[in-house]
Amino acid sequence: MEKKSAFLGDLLRDRFSDTWRLLSETSHFLSRTPVFQQYEDQLRLWRRELQSSGNSSDTAKKVREEVTELRRSLRRQGYDLSLAKQNLVFDGFRNDASTAEGFRRAVIFFTEDDAYWLTGEENHIILAERLEGQMNAVRRKWNTIHSKHYLWYRRRGNDLILSGSDTETKESFERLKAMGGAHSLFILLKLRGLR
Repeated sequence: MEKKSAFLGDLLRDRFSDTWRLLSETSHFLSRTPVFQQYEDQLRLWRRELQSSGNSSDTAKKVREEVTELRRSLRRQGYDLSLAKQNLVFDGFRNDASTAEGFRRAVIFFTEDDAYWLTGEENHIILAERLEGQMNAVRRKWNTIHSKHYLWYRRRGNDLILSGSDTETKESFERLKAMGGAHSLFILLKLRGLR
């Protein structure tokens, strides 16, 4: 039920959004996906139509309807367009003093096609042991852990800031940053519950 009401809320926001803003958000979202090239020409065409039409309300209405339909289609394909406004920020390394700045501890394990995380007050090693125990209780062949990360995190506006902890190696953090560069929407989706 919650997912259905969120979907309806997204549709209502689309309906009442300014056409330029809706097109811009859609373009930004798609630019962060592997399907961007599939839609790039259409996005350009809509921009060109809006620019050349002056203030034609008919053109704006037509473009808005087409963009809204594209967004509807993307949602049906499983994309979460609300992630377009979010940013994944990697910000060096931190220590226990970062709690004074609002950072919290998290461990994140990535499997082939998923991410699991746990937050808490305990040190990163204990959190990792607890998370691995939880995963072992339901382990299946498909959820072999490919990488483990020991991080500090904080939400600031639309940014999810991730910093390495003393337990995280520099090489591991660099791999995470590379993953974030290539798959930021996937990571943001999986870490949505980090508050």
